[in-house]
Amino acid sequence: MNVSDLSEKNDVVLDLRGVISPITLLKARRVFREMEQGRILEILARDTDTRTDLFKILPENAYELIEKRVLNDMGLYYRIRLKKVGSV
Repeated sequence: MNVSDLSEKNDVVLDLRGVISPITLLKARRVFREMEQGRILEILARDTDTRTDLFKILPENAYELIEKRVLNDMGLYYRIRLKKVGSV
């Protein structure tokens, strides 16, 4: 499957734009762990630590990064999209 095929399909959207970093990381990890392989998780967050620390708490072989970018719609926030490819 090609990344462009995954451009708009999300199985789970986790909107954490009003949540502080330690909580965003715990919620994202829990949701990602419960997902089945092949599913796509979209995380929306404002905290800059989430953008980098998320990749420290998930094993590299558990996900494929589809998208990581900054958006400015009703305030600055980050959009991270991951496809689960292995177990956490």
